[in-house]
Amino acid sequence: MTSTLPPRLADPADRHSAAGSTDRPWAALVALCVGFFLILVDMTIVSVATPAIITALDADVNQAVWVTSAYLLAYAVPVLITGRLGDRFGPRRIYLLGLAVFGAASLWCGLTTTVEMLIVARVAQGLGAAMMAPQTMAIITRIFPPVVRGRAMAVWGLTVGVSTLLGPLMGGVLVDALGWEWIFLVNIPLVAVALVLAVRLVPALETHSRDFDWGGVVLSGVGMFLLVFGIQEGHQQDWAPWIWAMILGGLVVLGAFVWWQWRNQREPLVPLTLFHDRNFSLGNAAIAVVGFAITAMAFPLMLYAQGVRGMSPTEAALLLVPMAVLAILLARRVGRLTDRVHPRLLIGFGFAVMAASFGWLSQVMTVDSHTWELLLATAGMGVGNAFIWAPNSTTTSRNLPEHQAGAGAGVYNATRQVGSVLGAAGIAVLMDGRLAAEGLDPSAAPESGLSQLPPEVVEGFAAAMSQSMLLPAVVLVLGLAVVACFERPRHDGFDA
Repeated sequence: MTSTLPPRLADPADRHSAAGSTDRPWAALVALCVGFFLILVDMTIVSVATPAIITALDADVNQAVWVTSAYLLAYAVPVLITGRLGDRFGPRRIYLLGLAVFGAASLWCGLTTTVEMLIVARVAQGLGAAMMAPQTMAIITRIFPPVVRGRAMAVWGLTVGVSTLLGPLMGGVLVDALGWEWIFLVNIPLVAVALVLAVRLVPALETHSRDFDWGGVVLSGVGMFLLVFGIQEGHQQDWAPWIWAMILGGLVVLGAFVWWQWRNQREPLVPLTLFHDRNFSLGNAAIAVVGFAITAMAFPLMLYAQGVRGMSPTEAALLLVPMAVLAILLARRVGRLTDRVHPRLLIGFGFAVMAASFGWLSQVMTVDSHTWELLLATAGMGVGNAFIWAPNSTTTSRNLPEHQAGAGAGVYNATRQVGSVLGAAGIAVLMDGRLAAEGLDPSAAPESGLSQLPPEVVEGFAAAMSQSMLLPAVVLVLGLAVVACFERPRHDGFDA
């Protein structure tokens, strides 16, 4: 197989890697997935360790929530910027820098002795993740030709399934055996492996030396911070007026950001021409819906499993095993279909199965339901996930020119993260409202997950959690309307 070197490389010392962009793309993909796995695991692993962190660091519940929220915020806010940095300085270089920051922050998290310092360390960890995430998608888009890109994205999506399975389980085992610190310290050897693999296998790709949109950087960063912080903290602050002011201010600043991107004719941070492609616009809306639904689902399900069913955190995490296993088993087959079947059919099927599974789950989250009924619902989620992740990612990026791959990946990852934040905020408000409707004090919810609820409140609590599960189901149904508008991507390899 012949290959050509790009005219300018981010790292001249690695010119041999550029040839590998065509000769060894699958090896590069494996290297990227190791780092992507670390990012995803750290979104879920901490939830299992929350009670141990509260006890060890003498923290209150709100502080413990911020251990997770800080990571989510620091990941979501700069991801637009870091995607563009990959275009400017090279995705490989930014990916390696992000890995190094993530590893150093993981060590910091594991060695800290106060909850305040742990929150700060988690911010640093989220910044490292924000540098890494858009580069993985951008590099895949650039090193794989369109006819096989769906299969590559399936492997990328497979990482999501593996992390969903291993994250909570790893957290439970590590906390029980070694202590909460090890959910962070375990990252160190994995980061070392990921660095070695990336240096050896990930190619240095062509960069695009142009003016950098610092005005866009400031406006997008400030706007996203105000919006995401306001939404994430709103529930904790009882939606005080200053919270609404932050959210409104964030929307105004983001509106100014869009206006500036339209006015900036030189080198905007987010070229609005990206959204001239219908599939790119619809794919971003679809992944926001998925982020909303998956994040929203976890809260009522875990509270129900531990508070109503009396499960331990690890036992509750095992309820998600069918979802992860089926997503893993179906990923390769769906990846092959992605390169041949109209994305509207695949992604639409995934949304329909996911919505039905959430609806079913809301019906079986009762005091006396059987465990197999819960497992059947999460199995359906796994099927839906498999038919959404790879097809949606491939369809969203397929028509983008190479020089906009980083910008497109940054927008895609930012949209997914903002969807997740909205899901967390929305489900928190709904759970409080349903608990109050059942005559229960929302503060009585078993947020630490340490013990089963008293018998006199179990029925009402189960009803509130099951009703809350309808929110992500409804949002997924709305997502079907988005998916129905997908166009056939611009190449002729499709059978349908």
